[in-house]
Amino acid sequence: MEQEPEQDRRVNGKIHYLDFSQKKDFSQAENGSKNSALTTVKKEVFSTKPSIPVYFIRPDSIKRAAHFFLKNFQSSKNKSDVLYSVKSNPDVAVLRYLFDSGIRHFDVASMAEINLIKGLFGDEAKMYFMHPVKSRESIFEAYYNQGIRDFSLDSFDELKKILEVTGNARDLGLHVRLAIPNSHSAIDLSRKFGILPSKAVALVRKVRAAAKNFGICFHVGSQCMDPSQYRTALMITKDVIEKAKVKLDVLDIGGGFPSSYPGMTPPNLQSYFDEIFDSISQLKLDSDCRIWCEPGRALVAEAGSLLVRVEGRKNNMLFLNDGTYGGLFDAGVPNFIYPTKCFRIRGKAALSNNTASFGFYGPTCDSLDVMKGPFQLPENISEGDYIEIGQLGAYSRSIRTEFNGFDKNLQIEVSDEPLVSMYLENEEQSETEVIAA
Repeated sequence: MEQEPEQDRRVNGKIHYLDFSQKKDFSQAENGSKNSALTTVKKEVFSTKPSIPVYFIRPDSIKRAAHFFLKNFQSSKNKSDVLYSVKSNPDVAVLRYLFDSGIRHFDVASMAEINLIKGLFGDEAKMYFMHPVKSRESIFEAYYNQGIRDFSLDSFDELKKILEVTGNARDLGLHVRLAIPNSHSAIDLSRKFGILPSKAVALVRKVRAAAKNFGICFHVGSQCMDPSQYRTALMITKDVIEKAKVKLDVLDIGGGFPSSYPGMTPPNLQSYFDEIFDSISQLKLDSDCRIWCEPGRALVAEAGSLLVRVEGRKNNMLFLNDGTYGGLFDAGVPNFIYPTKCFRIRGKAALSNNTASFGFYGPTCDSLDVMKGPFQLPENISEGDYIEIGQLGAYSRSIRTEFNGFDKNLQIEVSDEPLVSMYLENEEQSETEVIAA
């Protein structure tokens, strides 16, 4: 498949290039049970022997996660909404599957994301501009031309900016973002955004006076491993509301919902919802206050995997055809460790059942392009072998760059279950699986 980037290859109409200029049409989501017409990862590896990285997308995993959130993120007293965090994976096929699974609300952070959602779903989708610091041009475009009314902020300056651009509009939904502890999350999001609760009361009162719908939002940090972190955040919110003596129209608990990775196995997602709604009951909100959440990783992580090829080996370091500048940023910077499955297609000794610890080098000439792992792989893995790396449906696709010319990749929809799942119950899953011809 050396010439694949120049071909218009299809597998049951379910493949497209991630370079949108090379591929014009995309598959629509299909309702119902598992789609048996889709290909499988193993079939693609052995039949095409891809020379460039390949994303495998699992439509059934997307539907399963979306249905779980829509069914279980529910309050007995208040209406709730699930806002998909578009930044986690803005792929057109992924967005369509989410939409067809019932997701109608989208957390957007830029005009590019706004235009993407608007172009795909028109007025059927509702967008919320939840980036706390926005340009005047983007506020103007979002409000006047895209019909967006909900904006987050964390400062008096941002409030002033929004009101000036919108002409002190009286139909705004304004949401104050609090800075709360991120001590139990893999990635801390509290340093860049959010107003300290100790300084929030004056801002909350001023925003309440300016907004038609007033909300408070926060983010417990990406990949939150402890459900009690939401309780902590909600008790901080409770204290701010009580001190400000204001009515809350929206309580947005943000994202942070985790996925499962080797070495990071979070509690059951239902325990997060139980903790959240038990804590919310202590806030004594009015019945017309809406409860929002903004999942990203938890909706799409296990729905995607990335197939890479080993191009060389030096001791226990493997040179891959993708890396931190491509789809494996989180393996290199926050040092996430991912589940793997290995394939050997050449006529040589089978892959060993004995494993060893390996690190990865990406294909670029930058020495920072390294992922230390450890990744547990067959001890005799070598050049020409393939590794499917799981849990890459979130952020891998959106963080890719074209650095050093290593930007070509494919995307194929498959019927396989994810390598690891928080939604599939009573199934044994291993961190490493070996498949050979």
